[in-house]
Amino acid sequence: MEQTQKSRISRVFGSLPLREDLEGQKKAVLNVYCTAGFPHLHATAEVMKALQANGADLIELGMPYSDPLADGPVIQHSSSVALANGMTIAILFEQLRQCRDEIKLPVVLMGYMNPVLQYGFERFCADAAAVGVDGLILPDLPEYEFETEYGAIIKKYGLDFIFLVTPETSEERVRKLDQLSSGFLYAVSSSSTTGSDKATGNVEEYLQRLQAMQLQNPVLVGFGIKDKQSFEAACAHANGAIIGTAYINALGKGEPVGEATRKFLSGILS
Repeated sequence: MEQTQKSRISRVFGSLPLREDLEGQKKAVLNVYCTAGFPHLHATAEVMKALQANGADLIELGMPYSDPLADGPVIQHSSSVALANGMTIAILFEQLRQCRDEIKLPVVLMGYMNPVLQYGFERFCADAAAVGVDGLILPDLPEYEFETEYGAIIKKYGLDFIFLVTPETSEERVRKLDQLSSGFLYAVSSSSTTGSDKATGNVEEYLQRLQAMQLQNPVLVGFGIKDKQSFEAACAHANGAIIGTAYINALGKGEPVGEATRKFLSGILS
């Protein structure tokens, strides 16, 4: 899916396969997932600012939903807490509107179709773009419906759309989803839910296979990335990785958001 201009997400990756840091070393991209409205309703901006201040490159904001399909128990719990706190899409957009000028990082919304359709799909895309959202991850949006109905609306509002691939995804389908995606391609490291330690087959072999395809989009690896070792292992054959469950765990321990985030990300990036 081509964008009319280079998106903020694309600029994070710079020159492929990996952008360079100030010392000229190849630098992997760190995308951190957090649930909007967790650990408390008005934590969203605080969490985003802490991630920006402590080395994250991308922020993936989860829109809490009562029936998540791909989320493990930790993220499911954070969604339940956020919903109990009163988080809604409308409140999230208002929070983003108020803090977006301070947040220079790209912001991707991750969620499920049901609440988006209830909000109104085009209205959702328009409002997301208006508050500075850069891209969307909607795992239960089928490829066919994206091509025939929703992709044009997403493109109309200049949003990137990220598809997910798994170790079981055929090369033909990987290439098709890569062609439909923009921003990056989300490589799920296993067929389990997020936060699981289970791996399907040889993850390194799977990532090497994706790398050899020379896809048009950068590849970020998600599911099971929880510490410096797993982050670096994932990045050996990809452009970066996505951390979610481990960060949610860190936020859920009751420590101030800024300190919890500093400690967690320094453990990943030091």
